[in-house]
Amino acid sequence: MKVAIVHEWLVTRAGSEKVVEEILGLYPDADLFTLICALPPGQDNMIRGRRVTTSFLQHLWGARTRHRAFMPLMPMAIEQFDVSGYDLVISSSHAVAKGVITGPNQVHVSYIHSPMRYAWDLQHTYLAESGLTRGLRSALARILLHYLRIWDMRTANGPDRMVANSAYIARRIAKVYRREAEVVFPPVDIAAMPFSAEREDFYLAASRMTPYKRMALIVGAFARMPDRKLVVIGDGPELPLVRRIAASAANIEVLGYQDDARLRDCMRRAKAFVFAAEEDFGIMPVEAQACGAPVIAFGRGGALETVAGPESGRPTGLFFDRQSEEAIVAAVRRFEGEAARFTPQACRANAERFSREAFRARFKTIVDEEMARAAAGRPNSA
Repeated sequence: MKVAIVHEWLVTRAGSEKVVEEILGLYPDADLFTLICALPPGQDNMIRGRRVTTSFLQHLWGARTRHRAFMPLMPMAIEQFDVSGYDLVISSSHAVAKGVITGPNQVHVSYIHSPMRYAWDLQHTYLAESGLTRGLRSALARILLHYLRIWDMRTANGPDRMVANSAYIARRIAKVYRREAEVVFPPVDIAAMPFSAEREDFYLAASRMTPYKRMALIVGAFARMPDRKLVVIGDGPELPLVRRIAASAANIEVLGYQDDARLRDCMRRAKAFVFAAEEDFGIMPVEAQACGAPVIAFGRGGALETVAGPESGRPTGLFFDRQSEEAIVAAVRRFEGEAARFTPQACRANAERFSREAFRARFKTIVDEEMARAAAGRPNSA
């Protein structure tokens, strides 16, 4: 059986790339297709010794460092991949990968990290954060997003089976594409997470520092609580803003980018992990729980599926209902009043539901079912 794996771009080893890495582990002889491949040294183990096919975007000036600027060309670029010689095509899609063209005698299973966020329900947030709310550039961006939605909807009929990374994303898929999707949670390397039953007196916030992650919001909240220490890890366009907010707060330590070992060490020791983003799934809160840290999270999106709230028998965290400094301050105070309920052992046990082994077993079962259905000449299940 010949297998092709298709992913939008490989420029860093983040959550979606870790999913691709696990799928490559399931199908070690698969060929990899990606629009742009520019993984930095140390993050490129997944492609070493493997056949990787890139698109014409790979050769355009600036594409490797500013790949998102080439989004208008990506639908056409993904359609140029010739995967006609493969029996099984697996796409890992958060933008355009699901649009790869396959034929009636091929099986296409698409793992959907999310429908294009910026083209659908987060369009207005994206335009506001990009400074595109008015003027000619705003009009051009809105026209582009309009055509991206048309293309995205048309190509939603391509995959034989859709898999969502959370029930939250399955609902978005149903809303946008009118298709059912089975849930397979992304893999988390639980075994690599150092567990400790001992906690130290500091909170931890760690994430890519982009606007929707709301890291500045967390820092602003702790600036209002000078008696509670916060350690902040991450890099990205909002790092200067985070540093400015933290500059006058002696209780906040901004470390910037740290490697996995330092990040996990902080998770192993932190009193709790604070998370303010509305994520599709959110691997960081799971990793924190694997290290024994409870989670204080915004109560929307994937966090509701990965964190056991106070109403459960063995809670691993609690939620705040608004993305505001006031709500975070109140949640931290509530957490401290109930801290004895959140045990490191319960956090670790909850995190084990999202192991790499669980992902591989469930995903392979779905692919095998679809291959058997195709072999028997039956229509797909979606």
